[in-house]
Amino acid sequence: MTEAVVKHVREASEDPKIWLRVASERLSLTRYVFLVQIEDGIATAAQRASLEYADAVLIGWPEQDAEDVVNVDDRQLAKIHEQIAHMEGYIPRFQEMERTGNVDSLADTLIRITECVAEVRRIYQPDFPLPTFAEIRRVVQEEWDADMDRIDPSNSDPTVDDIERMKVETDHRHQHDGQGEGKASEA
Repeated sequence: MTEAVVKHVREASEDPKIWLRVASERLSLTRYVFLVQIEDGIATAAQRASLEYADAVLIGWPEQDAEDVVNVDDRQLAKIHEQIAHMEGYIPRFQEMERTGNVDSLADTLIRITECVAEVRRIYQPDFPLPTFAEIRRVVQEEWDADMDRIDPSNSDPTVDDIERMKVETDHRHQHDGQGEGKASEA
């Protein structure tokens, strides 16, 4: 949204809680675009963390009339408008990175957009516990490290020769397994 659109929405709505919906819808959309970009490959820990952070901020998103959504004063509304403007400022950059396929930069921008949305949610729903990106990143990195250790606990950074050797060993095991099954079924 440009400043003109923000101004139009302000004028069109007398409900200051409209920004709660605007923020969630924008984050939902950018999160989906990011998900589509990473779904064909193996997401890095940083990419996973950016997606998990957006999910954490969106989970249990309240309706505008929910009991735990507070009415905001003019000062808070000004902060909300500021966060929405920051969020929208990231959108052209996000779109350009989507066009060029720059997934790492998309992940970074998704984090920035999510931070803006989290701030909007904190204002409207001050008692709702929202994690920080650092907390999410730490947990995702631990999970990533554990996953990588399960793949090859003795060598977390295999060389091309190591990968080729593992492939040959796997092929050899499959050949032996196949021969053993054939003999068992003949008996």
